[in-house]
Amino acid sequence: MREKPHKGITELPLSKREREVMDILIEGGELSAEDVRARMANAPGNSAVRSILAKLEDRRLIQHRGQDLRYVYSVAAPPEHSRGSALSRLVRVFYRGSPAEALAGLLDHSAEQLSDEDLDELARKIAAARKAK
Repeated sequence: MREKPHKGITELPLSKREREVMDILIEGGELSAEDVRARMANAPGNSAVRSILAKLEDRRLIQHRGQDLRYVYSVAAPPEHSRGSALSRLVRVFYRGSPAEALAGLLDHSAEQLSDEDLDELARKIAAARKAK
């Protein structure tokens, strides 16, 4: 019996600003509130950014630790949870839930950037998926 997948952070209902802060922290690692604000598009004021961070921390999506005289924030879930759920969301939203269409779109977009080793690895994964059916 297959284990139910972990509900990733991108599957939780987040506001546009919360999603933006989560994306910034996923990409940036540990960042202060000021660092997060500096990376935001049309950044709100400092207190608004701190409020978003507090809400995300209350929901246990992010965590903080003291560093020097400030807090630095990071995503609480392991990166593989974030990556997997973000990929699932991308497939669902942009490719009508079809992993095959998503892979074809990726290959159409970046085939020239793939090495022979990359293509061999993709072929191995496709073969393993066929065997698992």
